[in-house]
Amino acid sequence: MKSFSYRLYLIRISFFWLFACGSVSAFSQESGDETDLDRQVKNFLENSRNNWRDMNVPEADGQLLYDIIVENNYTRAVEIGTSTGHSGIWIAWALSKTGGKLITIEINKRRYLEALANFKKAGVLAYIDVQLADAHELVPKLEGPFDFVFSDADKSWYINYFKNLDPKLEPGACFVTHNVSRHNNYNFYEYVSQLPNYKTTLDGRGAGMAISYKKAD
Repeated sequence: MKSFSYRLYLIRISFFWLFACGSVSAFSQESGDETDLDRQVKNFLENSRNNWRDMNVPEADGQLLYDIIVENNYTRAVEIGTSTGHSGIWIAWALSKTGGKLITIEINKRRYLEALANFKKAGVLAYIDVQLADAHELVPKLEGPFDFVFSDADKSWYINYFKNLDPKLEPGACFVTHNVSRHNNYNFYEYVSQLPNYKTTLDGRGAGMAISYKKAD
């Protein structure tokens, strides 16, 4: 009994240090299950942890995006607002597990080029179609169908992006919108939460996200 209690103590201490050091659940995979890509992505994210600026998502939100995609086996993803690529790396890493691909859209050329470089360094460029374009123009032209969307561009256009992509989302798809809370961009939450064919919740662990699952067409 004493031996069991000591082992349990060691396990608890290990988990404490895992979270205290800022590691996230995706980083805690058993080493035997890791691929070369896993190690490359993790090393890049660890080394870049304090370098993300330019409207990139916090790490907690990147982890949540990864988890949603892997848990639901999504394969056809769209990101509106690449910035310099932090969220795109998490999304593409998840899609490398499901056999999927991401279309990500950025309007600013400097951020677009920096994102391209980051995707290459992280090893995930093969899972991403990076578009330098105005999302107002490109999003309505995307053909679909899609099963995952991450919207993180101009907030005043959130409802328009949703309306553009809703017909192209399959039942079971997820539409995630960044920087949404009861105190921020709440008009979008009010709009989408009233739709009978969507179930929407707010997640406040990072910068705030509305997570909307499509129940039916």
